[in-house]
Amino acid sequence: MQIDFSRLGEDRLFLVLSSAEKLKQNNTLIIRTLIGQGYRVVVITTNHPSAVLKRLYAAEGIDMARISFIDAITKYAMGKVPPGQEDCRFINSPSNLTDLGIAITEVLHTLSGEKACLLFDSISTMLIYIPSTNISKFIHFITSKLRLVDASGIFLAVEKGLDPLLLTQLTTYVDGIIDMDVSPGSNVEEQGQQSL
Repeated sequence: MQIDFSRLGEDRLFLVLSSAEKLKQNNTLIIRTLIGQGYRVVVITTNHPSAVLKRLYAAEGIDMARISFIDAITKYAMGKVPPGQEDCRFINSPSNLTDLGIAITEVLHTLSGEKACLLFDSISTMLIYIPSTNISKFIHFITSKLRLVDASGIFLAVEKGLDPLLLTQLTTYVDGIIDMDVSPGSNVEEQGQQSL
């Protein structure tokens, strides 16, 4: 299965909806597709620690040299940063949006001139730590920043994990929506969404 990110050069920002059961599988599929299209990917982890995702990607044969992480889970869960994590920046907690915003800004600055894409894994998990109004403001800030620096962004979310107001707001911040659970050939395009 291949995701149609063919317009990623023109449409910069996508909200990708997944079922909870397929979230890890879809995360891997997105990473594989982006790497295949020559992107340097920065994964912002609020769902799985970076070490878990690294093992998952490596097991799938994904080139780890093109991936770096901003990890908002590991330090929160362990209380410290594990050694040997040069390709990762650690944030104290998923609720610390100030530090997360600073880390994203710094990473975007270091990737200036590269074909870069941020992948948020996942917006739904952030609701555990932060009210939806704060998430909406933060995602609006990040999408605006991505547009200004001409970078791409993919916001992965569990559709049933978002309240309708937040889903509506997120939809207005992005250029397209991809529903990973819709089979190719369905009439999703008529609803203004992109299918696989």
